[in-house]
Amino acid sequence: MQISRRLRAVADLVAAGGTVADIGTDHAYIPIWLIQTGTATHALAMDVNPGPLSRAREHIAQYGLEALIETRRSDGLEELQPGEADSIVIAGMGGALMTRILDEGRDRLDACRELILQPQSEIWLVRAWLERNGWRITREDMVCEDGKYYPMMRAERCGDKTGLKMNEMQLRFGPLLLRERHPVLQEFLLHERELNLRILASLDGQNGEAAVARAKEVRGELRLVEETLGQMTVRYRRTT
Repeated sequence: MQISRRLRAVADLVAAGGTVADIGTDHAYIPIWLIQTGTATHALAMDVNPGPLSRAREHIAQYGLEALIETRRSDGLEELQPGEADSIVIAGMGGALMTRILDEGRDRLDACRELILQPQSEIWLVRAWLERNGWRITREDMVCEDGKYYPMMRAERCGDKTGLKMNEMQLRFGPLLLRERHPVLQEFLLHERELNLRILASLDGQNGEAAVARAKEVRGELRLVEETLGQMTVRYRRTT
């Protein structure tokens, strides 16, 4: 089976040799891929909506994997039993929804060894949640597909919260992506700088309250993006 670059990158973050629960599975592409590649020994494809779950069952049957991938209708982690999954994958939803799912299913996370998370928006909310709840980001990746940028991460329990504090730049753009000077992150930052400059140009000369507030917000975002680009460039020069 062929899967998108985004889903392949998410799947590549999963540690081998366990049971994986894919929350919001949609077509069950990730569980099928993980079983086919031998990364997972068993998988749970879970979704709150009957339509996607029906499509997931069709795809699982198409590849003859009914014995290895179980489908389950579930609102977030609700139908996952504690200790049932070694890895939990949540991909393709907003950061606010993702943190709600993690909060409401907190007791299901106790025996889980890793979280694989790919928020579509508000990713800083997810990183902040991990920081508050004793999870350490151990791997990050970022891909660009069809003109859209997708950051993702693996998090593991760290036992305590010592040394987990992230600054604003790390929360927004990822501590490991920044440390590794990830080329797709650099591309994304350049894209964001140009976007913010265009927005400011479109607001130039507008004196309305909403326009003034928006311009202030965009200038703040632009400062953070330029500071981040500057730091990444300095680090690159120091290592070459």
